[in-house]
Amino acid sequence: MKFVSVRDFRSKSGKVWKDLANEKDLLLTSNGKPIALISSVNEETVEGSLALLRRARATAAVEKIQSRSLATEADKLSLKEINAEIASVRKGRKA
Repeated sequence: MKFVSVRDFRSKSGKVWKDLANEKDLLLTSNGKPIALISSVNEETVEGSLALLRRARATAAVEKIQSRSLATEADKLSLKEINAEIASVRKGRKA
């Protein structure tokens, strides 16, 4: 995958668009750190590409929640403890 700095993105946009056509994906960087992924789409692929991206983000979020659950041993809570936690959070929101 090719990296493109914000500076090059602004000043050499024509080259960036040509690179995107060849590479299909570019990683936009600021101060050497990744900030955005630019992906080639067209009218026929935009909806499918967005759906895949959203599905991947949702999957990553679920995996993060599951990992956190294992790390905090929340996966070992009983149903009674889970319900008590839910009730406590709901009570706190009403206040």
